[in-house]
Amino acid sequence: MLVPPLAPRPEKPLGLELVQVTKRFGSFVANDKVSLKVAPGTFHALLGENGAGKSTLVKCIMGFHQAEEGDIVVDGHSREIQSPYDAYQFGIGMVYQHFTLVPSMTVAENLVLSRPDIPRVIHWRTELERLEKFMATAPFQVSLHTPAAQLAAGEKQKVEILKQLYLQSRFLILDEPTSVLTPNEADEVLGLLREKVKTGDLSVLLITHKFREVFGFCDEITVLRRGKCAGAGKVKDLTADDMAAMMMGGPRESKSVTKGVKERGAPALEIFQLGANKDSGVPAVESVSLSVYEGEVVGIAGVSGNGQRELVEVLAGQRAATAGEMLVHGEPYHATREESFDHKVFLLPEEPLRNACVPQMSVAENLALRTFDCAPITRGGCFVSRTEMRKNADEMIRRYSIKTRSPETPIGDLSGGNVQRAVLARELGSGTAKVLIAANPCFGLDFAAVQSIHSQITEARNRGVAVLLVSEDLDELLELADRILVISHGAIVYETTPSKADIKTIGHHMAGH
Repeated sequence: MLVPPLAPRPEKPLGLELVQVTKRFGSFVANDKVSLKVAPGTFHALLGENGAGKSTLVKCIMGFHQAEEGDIVVDGHSREIQSPYDAYQFGIGMVYQHFTLVPSMTVAENLVLSRPDIPRVIHWRTELERLEKFMATAPFQVSLHTPAAQLAAGEKQKVEILKQLYLQSRFLILDEPTSVLTPNEADEVLGLLREKVKTGDLSVLLITHKFREVFGFCDEITVLRRGKCAGAGKVKDLTADDMAAMMMGGPRESKSVTKGVKERGAPALEIFQLGANKDSGVPAVESVSLSVYEGEVVGIAGVSGNGQRELVEVLAGQRAATAGEMLVHGEPYHATREESFDHKVFLLPEEPLRNACVPQMSVAENLALRTFDCAPITRGGCFVSRTEMRKNADEMIRRYSIKTRSPETPIGDLSGGNVQRAVLARELGSGTAKVLIAANPCFGLDFAAVQSIHSQITEARNRGVAVLLVSEDLDELLELADRILVISHGAIVYETTPSKADIKTIGHHMAGH
């Protein structure tokens, strides 16, 4: 019995146009009369801040949502897309931000599983012959017999793209495809897809927040803001400031703080031969040693899953170390609440609603979590003054531009950027911080929030605070750090400075080579 052939597929890159598309969720308008046009055989970027409506829009294209108004035109024909299967039939595919591979299955099995016409009985010899023929012309080479669980992050992303090429998709939507890749891997993946576009095999719609990718690979952009189309144009005719102005509704405010030139002070945070395990008991951090000096930002770069999370959790007192020691200002440090208070060690964690806040408690209460048992909020050692708590919150909200209906609003109701501003206000608001540990502090935030947080971190550094910045965004590290360390497989493998940094070399070490 032969394996049924795939459904007839388009043989050329597709053009796609959205005409006045509107999508509502109850009274909330996620997309408001959005129009977008991607010409056949072009690389198009879709830009916008968090909540601008990008994900909703592409889900309408893929059939996960159905728009109440407007039209989707594929290759000149109006199409009704009710499901992802409909999108597949029209030659449209999507690579999602999070992996969809089955970890226990091989690459070959995952590729076959992606087909909508899987036969009841799979003849693997025939399938493997077909896959090997496909791989011979594929832009990426990945072993067909390797289980997905054993692939590195970059290889997994390549397989996700290979799935769509195997299905002969001619219009490919990429949702933040480089968020888990090293700079080298990101350039390789986008560069090879760019070649597919140039040779007339593919059209690409890329959702990204990285201007470097837009200028390096894209032909045109469309910008969404608050659910509406805020602008469009050819990349060659636009600057980064032009794009940011479209995204933010006006020119970027120049509030950034310049790093001061100063002598670095004494060691503030020292780590010697530190070890820590994952939840499973497998080593995650092995023999890490580093120092952060007063008035210095030390950045740690690395692909997600190489021990950064466990290292931060040890420093935050959320995970026990298995080896080594930590010193703060020359004294042993075990990350207890008392020690962090005495040594002025503060933390800006990743996913603050999960790691640094109580979502159901008010903004005022969360802003007081550091000082609720101290004067003036607490009187006589046991009586909490709501008046003083409110006064403290009003001051922090004003100083850090936290957008909230009132101090009594549950912090879980705030946007991600405002939650992060609130945590930053709590950790740095007293002006007494000596050590700040920041873990992916701007992940998922919009331009305005990122600029604000970067300024606060730089301002703290200029005051003499020692900052350990753990980030998967290399551009962020190059902008903020005085020194950059690369972590791979739980160990520090490379050190450089932004002025001497070579992105390819950093990416090489991030990949573990």
